[in-house]
Amino acid sequence: MMLPLFISGGEIAFIIFIVIMVFGADKVPDIARGLGKGMRTLRNATDDIKNEITKSAEKQGLDPDITKDMKKEIEDAKRNIEEITGPIKRKF
Repeated sequence: MMLPLFISGGEIAFIIFIVIMVFGADKVPDIARGLGKGMRTLRNATDDIKNEITKSAEKQGLDPDITKDMKKEIEDAKRNIEEITGPIKRKF
């Protein structure tokens, strides 16, 4: 899931300029490589945690896809509320 960034291209260029000035052009690839490895490690750890939770839920006899059912119920409730409040909103 991609979150929108609230910074413009000029601000990104300024940040890159500052990073190059502080660390030097020869260190930037090493820094980027280290950040990439860290992000990959974090993603792998997150996936491992999700898998463990799913396995644990299955062992306990729980449905691991319960969140899908909950999301459907929430959407149905939102739709029902909108149907009820729709005429009221239009009057105001």
